Amino acid sequence: MEEMIKELQPSPPQGELTPDCRIIVRGVNWLGDAVMTTPALLRLREKYPGAHIALLTPEKMAGLWMHHPAVNETIGFAGDDSVFTVAKKLRAGRFDLALVLPNSPRSALEAYFAGVPRRIGHTRPWRNFFLTRVIPPRLESAKMRKRSVAEIKASLIAPAALVPSPTYRAGDHQVHEYLHLVAALGGKPEPLAPQLFVPPGEMEGVRKKFRLEKITRAIFGLNAGAEYGPAKRWPAGRFIAAARQIAAQKNCLWLLFGGKNDEGLAAEIRAALGESLAVNLAGQTSLRELMALLKLCRVVLTNDTGPMHVAAALGTPVVVPFGSTSPELTGPGLPGDPRHRLLKSNAVCSPCFLRTCPIDFRCLNGIGIERVVAAVLHAAG
Repeated sequence: MEEMIKELQPSPPQGELTPDCRIIVRGVNWLGDAVMTTPALLRLREKYPGAHIALLTPEKMAGLWMHHPAVNETIGFAGDDSVFTVAKKLRAGRFDLALVLPNSPRSALEAYFAGVPRRIGHTRPWRNFFLTRVIPPRLESAKMRKRSVAEIKASLIAPAALVPSPTYRAGDHQVHEYLHLVAALGGKPEPLAPQLFVPPGEMEGVRKKFRLEKITRAIFGLNAGAEYGPAKRWPAGRFIAAARQIAAQKNCLWLLFGGKNDEGLAAEIRAALGESLAVNLAGQTSLRELMALLKLCRVVLTNDTGPMHVAAALGTPVVVPFGSTSPELTGPGLPGDPRHRLLKSNAVCSPCFLRTCPIDFRCLNGIGIERVVAAVLHAAG
């Protein structure tokens, strides 16, 4: 082990970066977060138009970056790959610079043991030694404040005693954290809308595979799951009621999206709506197929989850009931984009950022069906 570590020690930087330098970006591990890194990657490409930019990404998300102009190649890693396994993959690329987007110690270690001479990332405990340049946080941004279960339960007895959440603004959005790192390299800090790309051929391919080529009605998307936890899920019964009312006014076909864990939920919604109103695609699509299908939709009604970000980055309007999370911090698209409708209740305990509601789910129960129906109809045009 000591010989392996010695072999993988990084070399010192040699001179300035050249226009054709080789950059490795350590990507993030979650789908929605990955979409939110695209403005920073586009600014990095703008700063280094002739550079070879590679993205280190979980293998399951490699398809997200096909046809993306900011990325020349992807290097995938499996969930059980060790730090040393990943480092050896990177070492073969002979990169000049590593831009480490996650805040974990492991992500800094990968670049360190890969021998990348310049390694840049946010300052965090237990990892600064492994970076050659640590970037301090943006002082002007408000940080997420997660509430405790005890605090929320106490608010039922004394609502006035609940400590208010920070006032989150558009400038606090997560996209700015990634842009902050690129700005340290001389890139522009101004935000761009997150962008993903699906060519027409892929859209035609999913039309044929899922037998949609003869559909003349408008296609709407519905994503009722959320991997984060139940505190982000608007009730299934309300999705069903809203979808029925919308279909009655728009004569649309609903595509039901979700992963393997959402198959039961999607089947329940499909059974309630009937085969004439809905097609259940949960657990049946690859990531690229999901992207193409989301782009086909006129609008997507979804919880705050990865497909929400993907749809928005493809140019599809989204309507999102927000509960335990904050649209100001992690909402879809460019903050303030009028195409999207982000709905919140007036629950004083929201956002709590918990996975499971410890009381009565008032944040999402406070978002009524009629309000969602109106938002979808408005977004669909």
